[in-house]
Amino acid sequence: MSRSIDDWRRWIAENLLLGAPGPALQAALVQHGFDADEATREVDAALASPYLQGGTRLRNRLRKRDWTLSVYGELSRMRASGNTVERRERLSRDEFFEQYYFQNRPVIITGAFDSWPARTQWNFDYFRERCGDCEVEVQFGRNSDPNYEINQPKLKRIMRFRDYVDLVAGSGATNDFYMTANNTSRNRESLAALWPDVPTICEYLDPASGDSGFFWFGPAGTKTPFHHDLTNNFMAQVMGRKLIRLVPMSDTPRMYNDLHCYSQVDGSAIDIARFPALQQANLIECTIGPGDLLFLPIGWWHYVEGLEPSVTMTYTNFVARNDFCDTYDTYHEL
Repeated sequence: MSRSIDDWRRWIAENLLLGAPGPALQAALVQHGFDADEATREVDAALASPYLQGGTRLRNRLRKRDWTLSVYGELSRMRASGNTVERRERLSRDEFFEQYYFQNRPVIITGAFDSWPARTQWNFDYFRERCGDCEVEVQFGRNSDPNYEINQPKLKRIMRFRDYVDLVAGSGATNDFYMTANNTSRNRESLAALWPDVPTICEYLDPASGDSGFFWFGPAGTKTPFHHDLTNNFMAQVMGRKLIRLVPMSDTPRMYNDLHCYSQVDGSAIDIARFPALQQANLIECTIGPGDLLFLPIGWWHYVEGLEPSVTMTYTNFVARNDFCDTYDTYHEL
C-alpha cells in the first residue's frame, strides 16, 4: 500500500463518481494490501458521505451538459461535409464569418494570400540572406521530453538563424527541434525583415491590431500534440505541407483532457484500446500546403505534423471578437 490513505480515499471517490461499482473497488483495494473489512468500510463511508452525494449531483449536471454537446456534435456530422474540412476559394468576409467563424466550423480558404511576397520569395537561401546573422530562439530536446509542449519554456536555445536554417535543410524527419509561436516574443523582432513579406489578410484580419502573426519553422516530422486553443486561429501555410487531425469542441468529453488544454491522446498513434471514448468522437483529417489558409475554430482539438520542411504563419487578430479566454479558468488538472 504505497499510497497514503487519503490518496486511496480520493481514488475511491473519483471512481465512484465515474460509475465504478463498490464491490469492484473493494476487490481492488484488497489486491493492493487492504484488509477486506477495511476495504468495505472505506467504500461504504465514501458512499454515505454527503460530500460524495453532492459531487454525484454535480456529476449528473455535467452529464446533462455532455448530452447537449453530443447533440451538437451529431447534428454537425449530419451535414454533407460533416466529416471533412471544406475547401473554399477566396471566401468573402461575410461568407467566412457567417458560415464558419460564428458557426465554429473549420474551413480551408484558397487564394487568400497569393499576393504575399513570401509565397514566391521565401526559401532557405532567402532566409540566410535576409536574416542569417540574427539571433533567434528555438526549442530543442523535444524528443527526450514526452511533455515537450507543456515544458517548452525549459527547452529554449539561442542561435544564429543561418545555423538553424542549415539544420532544418540538412536534417531528416524529426521533432527534436522546432521554432514555434512560443518563441515569437524574441523572434518577431529578430526576423523583422521577413514581416513585410506577409502583410495582413485584410478580408478577415484587423490591420490595426498589434498582433502581427506568429512564425513557425521546422523540418519534416515536427509535431504539435492534441490540444485546443482559447482563440480562433488562422494557419497560413507558406512552405511545405502539414497534416492536421481535428476533433470538434463538442467532443471535448471524449478527448481525455487531463491538464489545461491538453489531451492524453497521442495524435501520431491514436490508441483506441487505451482511449475507447475516442471512438465516439468525430475525428477529421486534412492536409494543407503552400497557399492554404486553415481556419481553426476556438475549442477544436487539433494535432499537427509536418510532412515536409515547412513554414507557417498563424493569426488571431480577426476583425470580429476573439477574446473568449476571460471566462476560461481550467488551467489546472482535470
